[in-house]
Amino acid sequence: MLFKDAPPDTSAYMIAGYVVFFVISAIYVFSLGIRRRNLEQDLKTLESIEAESGRASTRSGASGSSRSRTSTSRPAAARRRQVRKKVTRRK
Repeated sequence: MLFKDAPPDTSAYMIAGYVVFFVISAIYVFSLGIRRRNLEQDLKTLESIEAESGRASTRSGASGSSRSRTSTSRPAAARRRQVRKKVTRRK
């Protein structure tokens, strides 16, 4: 008497919910892959900059110039800003 009528069929909504969930999950995984690739490229760029600056300081250190002494006496924040500028120029 209480449940004389059958409940409505909502299976289409359930399937639509799963589809939306999997699409959003796939986009998120794809986004993570792109972020990882970009981080690896940034790491390679920073390593090449570090290698170039290491070679430059070795050359200037062998010649005894005062430039190498002033570049190592700068605060770490100033050196980081200089590296950031080099990284943004290459993009």
